[in-house]
Amino acid sequence: MTSKETFSRYDSADYLKSEQDIVAYLEAVIEEGGDDPVYIAQALGVVARAHNMSQLARDTGMSREGLYKALSEDGNPSFATIVKVAHALGLRLGFKPAA
Repeated sequence: MTSKETFSRYDSADYLKSEQDIVAYLEAVIEEGGDDPVYIAQALGVVARAHNMSQLARDTGMSREGLYKALSEDGNPSFATIVKVAHALGLRLGFKPAA
């Protein structure tokens, strides 16, 4: 008798329910990804998917498709786009000493 296992796709966006979840996720991404801007942009895309992407598009003045593309693995968003998205998500970018 063979049992057949099924797996559903995993998406981090499904687990970002609170502001604390989002902040912890982004901090972990920055800790793990370091200086990789693509990795950080993708993580912001995950956070964006956890919210209403249509509303985010309206709040940023961008199209949904443009947001998906900019925050994808192949995207290369400008810093202005990152700031707009972060602001629309209720996030603030910050810096602290590396040492």
